[in-house]
Amino acid sequence: IKMKNNLKKLAPTNTLDWYIKWVASLFLIAGVILTSNNIYPINLFFHAVGIFGWFIVSILWNDRALLVINAVSLALLINGMVAHYVK
Repeated sequence: IKMKNNLKKLAPTNTLDWYIKWVASLFLIAGVILTSNNIYPINLFFHAVGIFGWFIVSILWNDRALLVINAVSLALLINGMVAHYVK
């Protein structure tokens, strides 16, 4: 049985937002790997870079849901980093 592939990509590739979202996603994956191996506080920096990248993408896409979740997450991560280094 031969199946016809009618799936179309909705998002364009090789645009500024495409590069930012993939680099940011790689940073988030690295952050999760560092977290799962209990490598602290460097994991927070990887998460912060990834979340900041997605924050930029949310601005470019004008997506308020992504903007809120990434702004709040970034603020909480920065708070954690500051708290760690102020001790």
